[in-house]
Amino acid sequence: MPTPDEMLAVALEEARAGRAEGGIPIGAALFGPDGSLWGRGHNRRVQDDDASVHGETDAFRNAGRRVSYRGTTMVTTLAPCWYCSGLVRQFAIPRLIVGESRTFEGGVSWLRELGVEIIDLDSDACAELLGGFIAEHPEIWNEDIGV
Repeated sequence: MPTPDEMLAVALEEARAGRAEGGIPIGAALFGPDGSLWGRGHNRRVQDDDASVHGETDAFRNAGRRVSYRGTTMVTTLAPCWYCSGLVRQFAIPRLIVGESRTFEGGVSWLRELGVEIIDLDSDACAELLGGFIAEHPEIWNEDIGV
C-alpha cells in the first residue's frame, strides 16, 4: 500500500503537468482499496475551456466506471472545492489526502463532519507551486474558486 506521501507524489506530478500546459496547477489521483492507482488527472479548466474539469473530476473520470468506491482514497494537491467535495460525498469515497489547505480550505471541514477521513499533509511543494501560479495569474485563480 503506498504511503500518503507516495500518493501525493502522483497528484503533484499531475499538478506540474497542468502548470506546464498553462493551466492551474492542481492535481489529483484516485487509488483503489488495495493501493492500486485507478486514475490520475489535473485541473484542465484553462486548457479545455471547461469549468467542470477540476483535478479531482479529471482523476475520477480517468478511473472509469466502478461498481463501488468503498475503501478508496482520493488525493489532491489542494483541499477540494465544494464541487469536488460533493464528488467525494456523492460516491462515498472514505479517505481524502490533501496536499495543502493553507491556500484554500474548500469543503474539508464539511467532509470531516460527514465522516470522511482527512489527512492534510501541509505540503510546502504544493503550496509553493500553486502560490506561484496565483501570483502570476490572480484573475484565473479567482475565476477557479468562484470569486
